[in-house]
Amino acid sequence: MDTVELSPAQQTRNWVEKVIMKYNICPFARQEVLRNSICYQVVDEQALAEVLTAFIKACQTLDENPQIETSLFIIPRGFEGFYQYLDLVDIATDLLIEQGYEGTYQLASFHPDYCFDGEPQNSAANYTNRSPFPTIHIIRETSMEQALADYDDPESIPERNIAFANRKGSEFFANLLQSCAHKSQ
Repeated sequence: MDTVELSPAQQTRNWVEKVIMKYNICPFARQEVLRNSICYQVVDEQALAEVLTAFIKACQTLDENPQIETSLFIIPRGFEGFYQYLDLVDIATDLLIEQGYEGTYQLASFHPDYCFDGEPQNSAANYTNRSPFPTIHIIRETSMEQALADYDDPESIPERNIAFANRKGSEFFANLLQSCAHKSQ
C-alpha cells in the first residue's frame, strides 16, 4: 500500500483530530473542530521578519473574522530547531504587546521536538506539546477565560495529560504523530 505525504495544514488538522481531540489533550478542541472554527495557516516564509509579519496578519484575520475561534500558525521551515523556535515564540509574544493585542490573544506553543524544562528529551510527557510542525496557537483570550470558567478544575488538565502520556509511552505517541503525516492510497 502506497502512502502520500500530506500538506502541513492537513497533517496539523490530523494531529488536532487524531491526538488532541481524540485523547482529550485539550478538552476545548472538540467543539471547535466540530464547528470548523479553527484556521490552519501555513507560513511559507522562513526569515524572522517575514514570519512575524505573517503572524500579525494572522491576528488581524482573527480580528476581522469572529467566526474563526482560534488559529494554528504553522511554520514548516526555518524553525525546526526547538530553541530557535522558542526564541520566535518569545518575540511573537512581545510583538502581541507592541501591537496592542495584550489581553486579546494569548499564545500556546507546539513543536515536533517540544521538551518541557527539566524533562528528558525522550519523556512521553513532552508529547502533550509535540506537533507535526512548529506551530503557534493564537487563542482568543476572552474565549479561553470563558472555557476555563465553565470547566471543573482546569488546573488538573496538564497533570492529567502528562499522566496519560506516561501511561501510553513515547513510542505510542511517536507512532501516532507519524500517522498524521501520511494518507494511505
